[in-house]
Amino acid sequence: MSKNNEVLATVGDRKITQYDLDMVMKNLDPRTAAQFNGEEGKKHLLQELVNQELLYLDAIDNQLDKDPAYIEEVENMKDAILKKHAVNKLMNEISVSGEEVERFYNENKALFFGQESVRASHILVDNEIEAKRIYNEINEGMSFEEAAKKYSNCPSKSNGGDLGYFTRGRMVPEFENAAFGLEIGKVSSPVKSQFGYHLIKVTDKKPAEQKSFDESKNQIANMLLANKQQEVFYKKLEELKDKYEVKVNI
Repeated sequence: MSKNNEVLATVGDRKITQYDLDMVMKNLDPRTAAQFNGEEGKKHLLQELVNQELLYLDAIDNQLDKDPAYIEEVENMKDAILKKHAVNKLMNEISVSGEEVERFYNENKALFFGQESVRASHILVDNEIEAKRIYNEINEGMSFEEAAKKYSNCPSKSNGGDLGYFTRGRMVPEFENAAFGLEIGKVSSPVKSQFGYHLIKVTDKKPAEQKSFDESKNQIANMLLANKQQEVFYKKLEELKDKYEVKVNI
């Protein structure tokens, strides 16, 4: 017997399996599901399933399955499920070939460019006076990396202040504007941000570059598939309007 078919509890003639428990967990909000990850949590969830089965058996004994309101609700649910199934079946029949993806890339290369980036180091201190003093020490010969290790409040001090490469939108505006405006190798005068005062040194710049086909193909495939699905969906609706009479009264 597979683990999925392992019977965790029986209620009358009804069985609750590991699969049933797994499906409930899968459909829970991740934050809620986290509460049931341990053994005690799973036992609690299993008890909830037992409670539901008890209510189900009681409903059958009292013939609630023959209640007209219940039957109407089931029919409404069947309609909704069938509509969803019809849309899913239509969408699942649509695909995008590798040739289509490659052709779109070759015909639209201008759409696929990476962002400009810079590599920068910084020294972060609490006040402008201290920042200016360190700036003067660097101008007098202390290396930027040595000054970062000695004075900076940022954890990047252990790497000489190096923050690596970043694109626009990754840093606070004051820092970003200064970094992208600096020449390579130059050190900025103190730059104020919400974190304190920065001295910034740009060590490299990369211009916006053409993305390769491999970097772009998933994005293109998803876009082409969405476009195809939309086109097929609305074409299908137009065909159905010709087949079935539609009257709108508002």
